[in-house]
Amino acid sequence: MSLSVPSASSASAAASTSGSSSSPAGASSSSTSTTTSWFSGIYRGKSGTAKLSKSASVAGGGGSGDYGGGPIKGKNQFRGVLFKYGSKSIQVAFKTGEYKQQVIFIGGLTDGLLATDYLEPLAIALDKEKWSLVQLLMSSSYSGFGTSSLKQDAQEIDQLVSYLINKENSEGVVLLGHSTGCQDIVYYMGTNAACSRAVRATILQAPVSDREYKATLPETPALIDLAAKMISEGRAEELMPKEADPCAPISAYRYHSLCAYMGDDDMFSSDLSDDQLKTRLGHMANTPCQVIFSMGDEYVPDYVDKKALVNRLSKAMGGAEKVEIEHGNHSLSNRVHEAVQAIIGFVKREGPSGWDDPWS
Repeated sequence: MSLSVPSASSASAAASTSGSSSSPAGASSSSTSTTTSWFSGIYRGKSGTAKLSKSASVAGGGGSGDYGGGPIKGKNQFRGVLFKYGSKSIQVAFKTGEYKQQVIFIGGLTDGLLATDYLEPLAIALDKEKWSLVQLLMSSSYSGFGTSSLKQDAQEIDQLVSYLINKENSEGVVLLGHSTGCQDIVYYMGTNAACSRAVRATILQAPVSDREYKATLPETPALIDLAAKMISEGRAEELMPKEADPCAPISAYRYHSLCAYMGDDDMFSSDLSDDQLKTRLGHMANTPCQVIFSMGDEYVPDYVDKKALVNRLSKAMGGAEKVEIEHGNHSLSNRVHEAVQAIIGFVKREGPSGWDDPWS
């Protein structure tokens, strides 16, 4: 199903945190579990989705002073718990709310904590529905993306989910990816890692092609050739010249993965065939999925038919729910209210009632 979300005529949800992304790169209302084992509350979704109501309420939609005693203390100020989920110094996460269900936000290239403007009002909306918002840092966060990989990201996401299960008695998570965080989710869900069964649903916000964006830059073809040559010489982990990416050091492998045809990160390109898209995305049909596509995304080349692309992506994922946000930019900083409305509506609707227990 598809929903086109128009511009909000009223003020957007509570004042949001500032952040940037350079990429291209209903739920139970109670936090009290009646079971004694964590996995009895985990559910894998059934096929098919319901319509997203345009009237889905968005908690925390008031002005900048509407914070109360919830997860937001003030503009750009979150209340919560900072914790380590792994042994590396970068492996920390920040959680608002003390609930048994969590939405895990996975940012894109150069992203870290407080990466998108909609996280602030989303934390408020989730808190009212008894869900926690978790923002994680991985080895690829900030300037680390150039020397990391989707495989490493997936391993660290699995570590975080494992921590939430074993230390926080999680009853299941929803993965929310922004930009290249969408590739992370697709890759992770394809690993069939044990903890991935705790994923109730996935949300892909701005699943766009790094390769197609990079192809608009004149230096890219020569740099792809250089990266391929380095890889063939066994130098995949060596760094590319500085002009390959002004934001961070980047290895030959990661540059090739992001920029080359059918590289590991190449999942959402408009020139991939239907069979290629299904090969890369087809396993997403096993879990309820929402695709939020910004129809004004600045990282999608002008020649790409966005409506056709989001239709093809949804089809390849077995009929994922489509939300098209008119005039929205890549991070939806200009459509915060619509972003939160779509996400919270999906999370509320895809709750435990009627879901399958993967452990039975």
